[in-house]
Amino acid sequence: MKISVAISVLLLIAAMSSAQEQASVGANKLAGAWRLSWLERPTPDGQVQRIDCSGIFIFTPDGHASVQVMERRPEAQPSSSPQQYSAGGYEASWGTYTVDERAHTFTFHIQGALVRSLIGKDLPRAYQLTGNELIVKSTRPEEHWRVAWQRY
Repeated sequence: MKISVAISVLLLIAAMSSAQEQASVGANKLAGAWRLSWLERPTPDGQVQRIDCSGIFIFTPDGHASVQVMERRPEAQPSSSPQQYSAGGYEASWGTYTVDERAHTFTFHIQGALVRSLIGKDLPRAYQLTGNELIVKSTRPEEHWRVAWQRY
């Protein structure tokens, strides 16, 4: 009897642990590594331009994030954004993030960055997740860029 109770308790603990892990994964759909598909931003005359670049965005299940983006021809890509995210055509930053699934937003809390003026800032982002595609854009009305990422 004691052995069957012990086995039942162990099975219950294992089932609860598995359910918690599945809930955690389901609650954090952004977790994983993402490859940059395309990046669009407006030119000074207001036209939308796709930028020739590559990159990676990593979200860990425990709330850490890191992003790197490299423009292939940075001299041909003048920035029209009020916020500088890159230097010499390269963007790199890391920190933590929080997700608001109801609003389809996440906030990237920058702890370190190539562009030092970003350090300590909170960058709110809207996202749309469809299958293996993640489209991200700023929630700031003065920023009009969009980035699409594909899950690795």
